[in-house]
Parts: sequence; structure tokens; C-alpha cells
Amino acid sequence: MPEADTSAIDAGLAADLDLLREAAREAGRIAMRFFRQKPEVWMKGGSSPVSEADYAVDRYLRETLLAARPDYGWLSEETADTAARLSARRTFVVDPIDGTRGFLEGLDVWCVSVAVVEAGRTIAGVLELPARGQTFWALPGQGAFRNDQRIRVRQPAAKPVVAGPKPMIDALPQHWLRRLERRGYIPSLACRIAMIADGTLDATFVKANAHDWDLAAADLILREAGGDIANGRGEHPRYAGETVAHGALAAGSGELLDAMVGVMAAQAP
Repeated sequence: MPEADTSAIDAGLAADLDLLREAAREAGRIAMRFFRQKPEVWMKGGSSPVSEADYAVDRYLRETLLAARPDYGWLSEETADTAARLSARRTFVVDPIDGTRGFLEGLDVWCVSVAVVEAGRTIAGVLELPARGQTFWALPGQGAFRNDQRIRVRQPAAKPVVAGPKPMIDALPQHWLRRLERRGYIPSLACRIAMIADGTLDATFVKANAHDWDLAAADLILREAGGDIANGRGEHPRYAGETVAHGALAAGSGELLDAMVGVMAAQAP
């Protein structure tokens, strides 16, 4: 693992990260075989698309990761959830293709998201963006990386770039609204959070009903890059519990994140 000080890392955790990185890399290759090739598509719940690419990647990751760690739990967007995972010490939290709509539209902003969660917190996370040739990864206390380069959230800008639902951005205080630049729709939430970690964006609101698989890997990457994710009470999300959906969240850093948390607090029922 380039540049990270692995001497302080539990050997098992370092091995987990290596496993995630290798599996995500191959999963990205599988996804690319379907990219811009008009894969078969179905609708989940009448409004959410899922493609044969999602299922192929999910199947590969499930078979590969659980063969290597049969005692870990499994939570994936494309696998029926069971309570069996709740008794596992560690759980794989996976989104085979985060940003399926963008993937199907031929956009390059989508990723394979894989994480290991223990006691509600992410302890290893990888985002593979094969259409962009990028891999983001992190371990606790070791920093966040994009490919071989350490990344950090950027310092406060005169014109911060903010993404997320328009009504939530519109509720920011006027002194922020006068300064900020709005970023257009980014179909992958995990990619959006990674873009904060590497300084491409400054912050994003996240509308209610994001799920663990959208957030878990990107969460650790952002925290290790100097940012955070919080709800309107300033609380950090926890993962792989009985409930896997979340209310409104904000991701960013510094005073801007504080202001966004304040917006959500004011909008809470």
C-alpha cells in the first residue's frame, strides 16, 4: 500500500484492504464489459434501474469476498438482506455499481464500492472508478488515497463548490449562498463524496434514504481526508446495523459543514 505507514496497522485489517482492492479492481473490469454496451435493464420498486452488470459484479464480489472471509457478514444493494449478518463481527458492505443511472447513460461517474464494517464503523474502504482509471481507498488513521497519491479536502475557498438537492442548498444562510458555486447532478453518491475527499468539491447535501452501501466506503475515505459526514444532530452515521437507510446528511468539512448541519437541524420535524 503506497505511502501509508502500515507498521501500525493490524495485519488482518491490512489484508482486508488488499482483498478489497484486488476484488474491486476485477469487479471494475467486469462492469466495463457492459459499459456503453446496452446491458439488459430491469426496474426495482418501479423506479430504480438495475442492470445485468450490477448482478454480474455483485455475484463476483459475493463469491470472492465470502470465499476469502466466510465468517464475515454480507450487505449489498443487489443481494436480499438477511439477519444472519447481524451476528458477524465484521461485515462486507457493497454497492456493485454505485450510480447505475449514470452507468446506463454512458457517463463515467460511477464506481464499485466495497467496505468492511465493524461495530458500526468502516474500517476499510475502496471505491473503484474504472471508467476514470481511479481507485480511492483508506484505512483508519492511515490517510486517504486516490491511486498512489494521498488526498485531502481542500482549504476553504472564496467560492466553495457545493452539490446536492437544490432545496437543501437554497436553505443555506445568505452569506454562503452569495459565495458558493453549485455543482450539477452527480449520479453516484459515493463518487460525489470521494470528490470532496480529493478537493474537487467542497461539500454535498445527501437527501434522505441513502443506504449503507452508498456511504460506507466513501465515508472512511472522506474522514481520512479530513472531512466528515453528519446528520442534523451532528451525529455520524453508523453502518451494518438493523436499519440500513439514513435520513438527510451533509458531507464536507469546516464551517461549511457546520452550516449545512444547521440547515438540516432547522428543517427537522
